[in-house]
Amino acid sequence: MNGTVSCRGLVYIYRLEGYDVVALGGVDLDIAPGESVALLGPSGSGKSTLLSLLAGLIRPAAGRAGVGDTDLAKATEAELARMRATEVGVVLQGAERNLLPYLTAEQNVRFAQRAARSHGATDLPQPRDVLALVGLLGVRGRLRQRPSELAPGERQRLALAVALAHKPGILLADEPTSQLDSRARDEVIAALEGVRRNGTTVVVVTHDPAVAAGMTRQVTIRDGRVGGEGSQGEEFAVVGRDGAVHLPPDVLALLPPGTRVRVHPRPDGTVLLAAATARPEYDHADDHPRHAQPTHYAREVA
Repeated sequence: MNGTVSCRGLVYIYRLEGYDVVALGGVDLDIAPGESVALLGPSGSGKSTLLSLLAGLIRPAAGRAGVGDTDLAKATEAELARMRATEVGVVLQGAERNLLPYLTAEQNVRFAQRAARSHGATDLPQPRDVLALVGLLGVRGRLRQRPSELAPGERQRLALAVALAHKPGILLADEPTSQLDSRARDEVIAALEGVRRNGTTVVVVTHDPAVAAGMTRQVTIRDGRVGGEGSQGEEFAVVGRDGAVHLPPDVLALLPPGTRVRVHPRPDGTVLLAAATARPEYDHADDHPRHAQPTHYAREVA
């Protein structure tokens, strides 16, 4: 079970009304086995496109992407189908899209295992064990209920169970808590953490800060690229391979797009960003910049 993700210069372009639209413009991203990662960003930023690429549902236009042992750019359709059946679990947005309405909860999980068996998988978990992993086994009578008879949060956790039926190394979930109340959302977050603790890498697209906070790492997609990362409550800007940096919103309020910025490496290893109108004069005694009045904005980067 190889739960790694590696993207280098990943590009995806689609056609819209006769024009080429760049949905992803050079994504660099590494995810280690056992991590849980939230993909954040405004609508249209490319996060759901990235998830679809990692699931092998669409093909990259350029760059490299590896999921587990599969090279997504070179894989055949048969190899991608095998990857989804044995290595990757996918949860589409909206629980109902992942479930067969005429089967019970246990039967849905058992049915999902058929594709893995058709690709030679033999060491599959018992459906009850999968349902226990997402917290449904202890709910009396739920095994024999159909999706329409389950509460919304239970239905979403059943969708997770179906995606985990073949014991994948990576779980990819698109907005798994959309349209859930806070209690059901928290149940899904707890289920995702249980999945991670069980050894499966978890990648989630979400708009919900509470879901993102429940992951071990947060990655923000802006304008089709990785624009920032967060871990353990601390946020970081990310320098792209071309040297581009997406500045945090509070900095953009002071240095809006189009601002000319001077970059000053400093002896202590930090970097000073100063608007071009600011001309820092260094005090040679302590190597700290001092400005003439009026004071201009400058940003130190560790």
